[in-house]
Amino acid sequence: MPFSKLGLSAELSRAVSQYAEPTAVQTAAIPAVLAGGDVLAMAQTGSGKTTAFVLPLLQRWLSAPHETPRRLHALILVPTRELAAQVTEVVRQCALHLPPQIKVVSAFGGVSINPQMMALRGGADIVVATPGRLLDLIDHNALHLSQVGTLVLDEADRMLDLGFADELRRILALLPKRRQNLLFSATFAPEIEALAQDLLHNPTRIAIESAPATAPVILQRAIEVDAKTRTQLLRHLIKTEVWRRVLVFVASKYAADLVAEKLRRGGISALSFHGELSQGARSQALADFKESRVQVLVATDLAARGLDIVQLPVVVNFDLPRSADDYTHRIGRTGRAGESGIAVNFITAESHAHFCLIEKRHRLTLAREQVPGFEPTEVAPPPTFGGIKGRRPSKKDKLRAEAARRARE
Repeated sequence: MPFSKLGLSAELSRAVSQYAEPTAVQTAAIPAVLAGGDVLAMAQTGSGKTTAFVLPLLQRWLSAPHETPRRLHALILVPTRELAAQVTEVVRQCALHLPPQIKVVSAFGGVSINPQMMALRGGADIVVATPGRLLDLIDHNALHLSQVGTLVLDEADRMLDLGFADELRRILALLPKRRQNLLFSATFAPEIEALAQDLLHNPTRIAIESAPATAPVILQRAIEVDAKTRTQLLRHLIKTEVWRRVLVFVASKYAADLVAEKLRRGGISALSFHGELSQGARSQALADFKESRVQVLVATDLAARGLDIVQLPVVVNFDLPRSADDYTHRIGRTGRAGESGIAVNFITAESHAHFCLIEKRHRLTLAREQVPGFEPTEVAPPPTFGGIKGRRPSKKDKLRAEAARRARE
């Protein structure tokens, strides 16, 4: 089915003409959003969720009267600066052939607020923002939400996981009661279902499961290795398997800096990527990686959601993710848009039981590999009660989430 059959104008259909046909989530979501009702959509990473809500938002904007100053037609809330920039670019690309000039403003922390305040003079048609910076702009009287027609929560589960609940409550209180609400994400935790119950009115529910023919082609591997030799093994695999670009996930900012430095000392170009870097440093690191000026990006889970890196061949879980959902999002950075990819997991004696729980959650059974010269010698510690991170965060988890949120803002 072509995009033109989904109720889109010729100009919008032309903007996505490079795609042979809409994806499953686009086919289901575009007519539902155009109908004006609330939508709750879940689909795998790389399935075209952003375009699924951007195209109908633009179509509805085309049909609405254009006022001076501009009325805020749609507010798109995202959890990270990088995702804000990426969604904004999708909006601008989809609006490329529209006759009227649409005004899209991206607002996020980590940079001066003044240019964003200047950009909002005269109003805006669509604003893409992180919650904290949005509230800052409202406090500066640079933006008002009383006329918002559509609210979009992109990566809604991640927003709650990062501790945005209080900000969301403040924002929702400023929005008009009569509006359209759209929730899009790759996974939905119970907290999202509770939010949907409070926020949505008779929503159209869309759940696109990964079918064998459409699921990302990702070869998942589990390599047993001692914790102290993981960096040497990583260097060995990069060189012997000729990985031209690798996204490596670690557990902390300190680990990201340390592993990147060790790789550079081994003759491999690498940069770290985490929430304590300045926005300029983060943007430059991501640009260098996307343009293959850097071979390896060593990142925290800041890079696990929303980032679209074209033709990324390999993802490595140097440290395993704390939750099964994060595992999905991490490996989903590869195998996008019909490409194949490789996801490598380093399994230490200490993390073996944790990986078994991740496998159980995802109904996986991966053969354990050992690389000659890097055979593990460490012994697993005695088993402890508990396991993979549960759904209900502890006080320490909440504090950690709040710190992570502020770093991303």
